[in-house]
Amino acid sequence: MDRAPGLSVRLRLTLSYAGFLMLAGVLLLVAGWVFLTRVRHVGLVLHPDYRLPVLRAFAPIALTVLTFLLVFGLLGGWLLAGRMLAPLTRITHATRMATGEALSHRIQLPGREDEFRQLADAFDAMLDRLEAHVAEQRRFAANASHELRTPLAVSKTLLDVARTDPGHDTRELIDRLHALNTRAIDLTEALLLLSRAGQRSFTREPVDLSLLAEEATETLLPLAEGHGVTIETDGEFTPTTGSPALLLQLTTNLVHNAIVHNLPEAGTVRVRTAARPEAVVLTVENTGEPVTAEMAATLAEPFRRGTERVHTGHAGVGLGLAIVKTIAEAHDGTLTLSPRPAGGLHVTVELPATAPPRPLAGRER
Repeated sequence: MDRAPGLSVRLRLTLSYAGFLMLAGVLLLVAGWVFLTRVRHVGLVLHPDYRLPVLRAFAPIALTVLTFLLVFGLLGGWLLAGRMLAPLTRITHATRMATGEALSHRIQLPGREDEFRQLADAFDAMLDRLEAHVAEQRRFAANASHELRTPLAVSKTLLDVARTDPGHDTRELIDRLHALNTRAIDLTEALLLLSRAGQRSFTREPVDLSLLAEEATETLLPLAEGHGVTIETDGEFTPTTGSPALLLQLTTNLVHNAIVHNLPEAGTVRVRTAARPEAVVLTVENTGEPVTAEMAATLAEPFRRGTERVHTGHAGVGLGLAIVKTIAEAHDGTLTLSPRPAGGLHVTVELPATAPPRPLAGRER
């Protein structure tokens, strides 16, 4: 925003200090003059005949005192204002560096806590979050570019091979291109869903999380049977508010992840919903290979597939749990991943609970 130039804060504070000091000096001189001429006390009241001569002698001295106060007020006010505004100068410098994308710089204002220190600490905390967010976005953009580039590069290679080898089996080429194209579409849709959930651009509606868990389980039951996985469900009425489509996607991703990252055979997935006083809880637990706590802490990051525990040949796009985390946070909820001692994962999603609708009272006849 373009603004007209004005006086600096330091100059305005200096003028304020000097003006206040001048006003105090004038009031002090006036009070002394009134005391000498009006107060009825023996030996202190000037006779009316001597007031004019005394005033003529007193005026130059008063003018000298006021001049001294003015100069002293301007110099002292300038120094005091500079000292008081020194922390603000450091904050302004840090702001300009942050504008120039130097997000690693911190103010770290020394001294005891006051308004300037509180502002500096709040700004440092904001820079910490902003730097982490920018680093995460850059890492996500790099990973997304790599993931999208891979199927395109493979498609180009297949087409180049087909062009140089007219006798190549076109059916195999079409199948492989179809698989690559499907993977690229899935990745693009996942990225769009992740962006939509992160922006919270959805309408909130009353939702029963237990019904969404039941729907997701029924939808993925054929996939579970194909992987030899048994799904166990246990739920109670869990009312919350949010986007039914996004919360269904959250539940589907969790159940799907639990199925495909399971034991090679005779695996188990347990899906439970529970209501607490202030939250509704969705728990998805699956058997599988042992997972370390360090790995579990990173599985919700974008493009983390947990390849160390994949034995099913299902690659995925690496955004399933990242989408779950984003959807949960967009609904003011939390996602917690912890390894099971016997192997596999224990995933918990907590969302704010809403009061269940009251039953309509019966009418009297």
